[in-house]
This record gives sequence, C-alpha cells and structure tokens, in this order.
Amino acid sequence: MKQFIFLIILFAFLSLSFSSKNEPAFVKENFNYAARQVKLMLKDAGVNKSAFPRTINKNNRLVATDMYDWTSGFFPGSLWLLYGQKKDPEIKRAAQEWTQNLEPLQNFTQHHDLGFMMYCSYGNAYRITGSEEYKKILVQSARSLSTRFNPVTGCIKSWNTFKSWHGNKVYNFPVIIDNMMNLELLFFASEVTGDSSFRHIAVTHALNTMKNHVRDDYSTCHVVCYDTITGNVTAQETAQGYADNSTWARGQAWALYGFTMVYRKTKDARFLKTAEGLAGFFIHHKNLPADKIPYWDFNALQPGYTPGVNSNAKNIQTLYRDASAAAIVASALMELSIYSKGKSNEYRATGVEMLHSLASPAYRAPLGTNGHFLLTQSVGSIPHNSEINVPLVYADYYFLEALQRYSLLLKGRPLF
Repeated sequence: MKQFIFLIILFAFLSLSFSSKNEPAFVKENFNYAARQVKLMLKDAGVNKSAFPRTINKNNRLVATDMYDWTSGFFPGSLWLLYGQKKDPEIKRAAQEWTQNLEPLQNFTQHHDLGFMMYCSYGNAYRITGSEEYKKILVQSARSLSTRFNPVTGCIKSWNTFKSWHGNKVYNFPVIIDNMMNLELLFFASEVTGDSSFRHIAVTHALNTMKNHVRDDYSTCHVVCYDTITGNVTAQETAQGYADNSTWARGQAWALYGFTMVYRKTKDARFLKTAEGLAGFFIHHKNLPADKIPYWDFNALQPGYTPGVNSNAKNIQTLYRDASAAAIVASALMELSIYSKGKSNEYRATGVEMLHSLASPAYRAPLGTNGHFLLTQSVGSIPHNSEINVPLVYADYYFLEALQRYSLLLKGRPLF
C-alpha cells in the first residue's frame, strides 16, 4: 500500500513537471546539442552520401553501411527531425541529399525493413516538405513491401530464412516482432492512394502478430516461424534475445511502438489493449533499473532461461543496458499517453523519465566524442556477438523523435 501511495505521489509530481518552465529548455538544449554533434558527423560521413552511419568500431571510428542495410534510413531521418526543430538550411540540404540516395530502394524486395529504410527517411521528408515526388516514392516502397505478404500465413515475411540457435534447423518463413514497425508505410500508402489492400495487409499482419508473438503476460517472442502450406506456427524462438522464452528488451519496444501506431491508424480497441499491456510489462517489470533504461533482455542470466547452443549469449555475463530500447519506448509512450484514458499521466511521466535519463551524462555522449553519435550504451545483437555496448544510429533517431513528440505535448499541439 505504501508503495502504491508513493507511486501516485511520484506520478503527480512528474505530471506537474510537464508544464515546468525547465522542460522546454531541456528539449531545446538537447536539440541544440544534437545539431552540433550531427554536423560533426556529417564531416566524418564524407561527401558521397552512400555510406550510411550505423555505429563505431573499437577505435571509435565511424562504421557505415550501404543502402541495403536495414538501418540506412535512420541517419537521413535524424537529419529531417533536426531540421524540423532547428530550421537550419545546412541540415536541410544534408537531409535532402542523404534521402535522395535511398531512392533505388523503392523497388527493393529482399527483406521486410523498407518501413525503417524509407518511412524514417522519405516519410519525414514528406511530412515536412509535402513533396509529391517523396509521396510517389513512398507509395512504390509500400508496393515493394507488400510483395512479401503471404495470405496463407497472414504475415509479411521478415527475413528470407532464419537459422535456429539450437543447431542446424533453418526456417523459411520467419516473422520477427520488429516487423510491426514497417506497417506504418503501408497505412500511409493506403491513405494517400485510397487502395485498401495496403491497409488490409497491415491489419492482418498486426492481428496475427498479436496472436502469435504476444504472450499472455504481454511479454513478446522475437521470431515466429510459419508453415506456408497450412499457415500454422512451426516455431517460436529468438534471434537477438537471450532465450526463446525470454523477453528481448528492444523487441518489446518494437511491439509497444508498433501496436500503438496501429491503434492510431485503426482505432481498434484490441490494439490499444495490447499496447497498454506491452507498456505495463515493460515499465513495471521488476528487472527494469531505476533510471528506466533496460538491460538488453529482461531475463538474461536468470534461472529458467537458456540460450541456444550456438548463441553467443551463453558467453556473456554482463547485464548490458540498451539505450536504443529506452529511446523507442520513450517515443511510444509519448504517443500512447494521448490515447490511454486511465494511464495517460503514468505513460507520459515514464517517457519523460526515460528522456531525462538518456540525456544525462550516463548515456548522452559529450560533444565531439562517441563517433559523433548522440547516445552511448546500446546493444545490437549479443547472440551474434555484434555491436555490444556501442552507439547505434537508430537509438539516436528515436531519441530525437521522442524529444520532438515531447516538445509537441508541452506546447499542447497534436503529434500527427
């Protein structure tokens, strides 16, 4: 009872802070810092704009990818988010140039991440400029993404294959929880063209994800594999989490963000209930640290959770934090707070706590360091022994998006 009363007082206190004169200054300072840091990265990234920033190596030097990597849209997207706040013509030019270099991806069909690649870049570009050319490219991107939908499974195929950590088993129709993030591109295409087939695919995929990825306690499974003849589930495993039955923190974040967005697009109460359940699991979990920045997996190193024999997770004894998961959740909670009738203050307060933690010296890099990324301490994939405790471009993107959404809430303006 005492703990309950304490939480009520805490949430009331944090709710008052939303209108504090210090909060707009907090947002402004972070965008000012981000603009300076990103301009330094623009110098590092070079002039050809075909190597897209992703992380840093052990020597703190920039690691970049080609356009076909799933992360390629986040740097252009971050530039657009910064331009939307700063109205800096130098940043706008860079955003236009980096976005333009992704244009060939509108016809790409080799994996499911076109939503990340194109909606984070071209989607923000269209939102800010209203360019018809950007809209056309987004619609074609949605057509390309739609080719991966299978009506038998009722899902968009994520990867072409998935090799289990438990031996040599290979699955040919894997669907990952991350795929929820790509549905916004389909909803957009349906809205601007009037073609309901895009929306049908998105809703069908979301319903099947809700059925087969979301557990009874609102934790999530990372990878669900399907039989394309029967449509049945053949496996529920993990690729980037600790164990098949654990809850990978960023996967839970993708789910929360994705189902919140799908509720915005459909107003279907089932999706709101799911989003609220996912949020409750995350923010009330006993293993969530006090600063609200999660460990990379909620169940890592715990009894009853065993990594696959081929997973590098079995070799890791450190509970690494994942700032990227916190940034995604902070952004999602800002949106969820405007839909939830009973928990609005709680969601917003928690999102603000996360933002303040991310912006603290514990996670925000000093200017001119960290390969000119904004945040430290993210995790790519411990099972693959890849990108452990490093900056990641998508952590920066969702940090900026969460700040943007918080800024709009402080001003009493709509988020969309």
